[in-house]
Amino acid sequence: MVTHLDKQVQEMLTQQIQSRYQGDGILGEEGGDVSSIHEGNIWVIDPIDGTTNFIAQKTDFAIMIAYFENGVGKFGIIYDVMRDKLFHGGDSFPVFCNQERLKKPELRPLRQSLIGINAKLYAGNAHGVAELANQSLGTRSVGSAGIGFAHVLEGRLFAYASYLCPWDYAAASIIGSSLGLVMLSFEGPSLAYDKREFVMLVSESHLEEVKGYIF
Repeated sequence: MVTHLDKQVQEMLTQQIQSRYQGDGILGEEGGDVSSIHEGNIWVIDPIDGTTNFIAQKTDFAIMIAYFENGVGKFGIIYDVMRDKLFHGGDSFPVFCNQERLKKPELRPLRQSLIGINAKLYAGNAHGVAELANQSLGTRSVGSAGIGFAHVLEGRLFAYASYLCPWDYAAASIIGSSLGLVMLSFEGPSLAYDKREFVMLVSESHLEEVKGYIF
């Protein structure tokens, strides 16, 4: 689902970026001038993540930006618009939510934790993810990858999993790496960044446990 505001927000962000960083490329949900993050300086933009929430609920939607240099993620931004919470950091930058520096999320056992997951993927047990979720305290579906990933960054969710495009997961992947989190691809050894794929943001410490359930 796309609104005129999705396009307007991306156009505004693109203009602001390219006026300051001429020659940098844009890969966005509403188009762009590149199709890969692997060459040059590339900004990946999701202007409104959770468009259905934005239309129907006026909450639980986010703006996300990620920056790459020759395929290496340098920093990411997730902005929870209605709560005015700006998550930013990655690579050599510390991670903050507004002015509060975030620490690595507290590790809790799976059975004492919540997992965020797209409801349709849970119902279909995609890659065995329902089997993993059934070992948890419960599941949550928020309708926005950006909001779900933000909850993982804050330690409110054990993990967040969904079938996503690069602009949906790029920022969280970069930010999460500075907090001991990994963006796991269910479809290959590493993230492709050029197609939709089933991904999960989870603590590196829980990675082997997670892999014991999914396939």
